[in-house]
Amino acid sequence: MTVCRSSSSVTSLFVAVVLSLVAPGQSGCRDADLCCTGRDPSCVSRGWKSDRSYGTCYCDQACVSTLDCCHDYDTACPAVSCVVSEWTQWSGCAEPCKATVRRRSRTIVQEPHNAGKPCPHLEEHAGCAEYWTDEGHCHNSLVPALITSGGYGNARKKRDIPDSSANTGYCVQFQLTTLTKGCQQSADPHTQWMQNLREGHRVCVECQPPALAAGQTHCAGDGVEEEESRRWSLQWQAVGNPRCRGAWRRVGRLEACSCPTAHSFLFI
Repeated sequence: MTVCRSSSSVTSLFVAVVLSLVAPGQSGCRDADLCCTGRDPSCVSRGWKSDRSYGTCYCDQACVSTLDCCHDYDTACPAVSCVVSEWTQWSGCAEPCKATVRRRSRTIVQEPHNAGKPCPHLEEHAGCAEYWTDEGHCHNSLVPALITSGGYGNARKKRDIPDSSANTGYCVQFQLTTLTKGCQQSADPHTQWMQNLREGHRVCVECQPPALAAGQTHCAGDGVEEEESRRWSLQWQAVGNPRCRGAWRRVGRLEACSCPTAHSFLFI
């Protein structure tokens, strides 16, 4: 009877020793006070892992993808995504009387931490053209025809134009005959509309103030001078990407544009 009790005591002691070696109390990221950015092999602890195994575990951002985080990584090192401010207003055109760019930007309010979402791009560019200088209206003609997406008509800065009621605008339909490969390589959010340009497609281009200035009857490059010969090709260029340009043939003038949104553009 004494032998049995002694054997039982030895067994209990052995189990206690094993448990103390295998699971030495609380451990992980919080107890070790670890939270590291990127991939950091030195950001290591011991404890239970998310797969319920015990051993070496990590508290760096990379552990999320390598699946070897300590069990308390999510709570000890909560993911904080990047936070950015609102966009600023669009700047004016960089230079007057020519095809150029406008800019807007935003700033980082909160840096990302612990595998939070990274920051998006902080600056955007878009094409524009300005028809005024400090001395007044531009004297040089903007040719070839400069076009941008139809949505720009709602955003661009309007100037007071004398007798503007007489300049209500109009629409011209063209058939695209050629275009460069640069149109399909426009990945910026404000140049992606160029990817809708395809050879053979018919597009609608609206002529409205300020491209249609006081005293003018048509927009530069709309082909009105070549109305009698629609076989002639006219040159155009997409504003915001000088590598996107080509030629088109005038189909005719419309009082209102009726093309799908993807094929509706604006003289600028």
